[in-house]
Amino acid sequence: MPAQHLKKRFDLRGWVVPLGLLALWWLATAAEWVDTRLVASPVAVAEAAWQAAISGELWQNLAASLQRNLTGFALGASLGLACGCLLGLSRLAERLVGPTFHTLKQIAPFAWIPLLSAWFGFGEAAKVAFISLAVFYPVALNSFEGIRATRRELYEVAQVLGLTSTQRLFKLLLPSAAPAIFAGLHLGLIYAWLTTLGAEYFFSAAPGIGNTMIDGREHFAMDQVIYGLVVVGCVGIVLNHLAGWIEKRALAWREPHHH
Repeated sequence: MPAQHLKKRFDLRGWVVPLGLLALWWLATAAEWVDTRLVASPVAVAEAAWQAAISGELWQNLAASLQRNLTGFALGASLGLACGCLLGLSRLAERLVGPTFHTLKQIAPFAWIPLLSAWFGFGEAAKVAFISLAVFYPVALNSFEGIRATRRELYEVAQVLGLTSTQRLFKLLLPSAAPAIFAGLHLGLIYAWLTTLGAEYFFSAAPGIGNTMIDGREHFAMDQVIYGLVVVGCVGIVLNHLAGWIEKRALAWREPHHH
């Protein structure tokens, strides 16, 4: 059997569980094994999603969530990369800041909510700060570990070539640490989406997918709640695959080329 056909067959196996759960969900609601006021049927959820899509409500909420998600990610990733590089490059900075950094990273992002709300209020600034905080630590930690893992032989090569500090950073250290840095960015993007939903739950109401589910819960519209969950899951999958694709393309130069 050709390799491509074999690959396709194995790829299809990933649909077995989702389709099985969908069939079980439809059967349970159609046969009234469950209270449809609590578990809306797939048809009702699809209708709610369709109505939200054609009215524009879905796209407005999705755009709002993605905007705060990507803003928080960009801010947290930038600060995390800068902090990780500083700690990785400077032994003095690690001795001064490292203990505090490693202590604070043990605090769950949600534990910061009371303090963030006191500093930034309950609006958009607090949501972005919350997301940035969740992204900061995995990016900083992976950047730090990636730079520290650089082999000593590369430093010796840089010294022989007479590279300046800036050249050493961009031509030696960052390329060497790239896999760890991208792993941190990938993890940070996942955390950003999770905390985006958390921010929409815990801070003031505003357009967003999280608020779609909150409104559905308050109005006891389970079809709206479930379609919101489906959208959240689909966006998470897309972001995860997008991050993986970017990481693979960015690190393609590290893979050996076979002729």
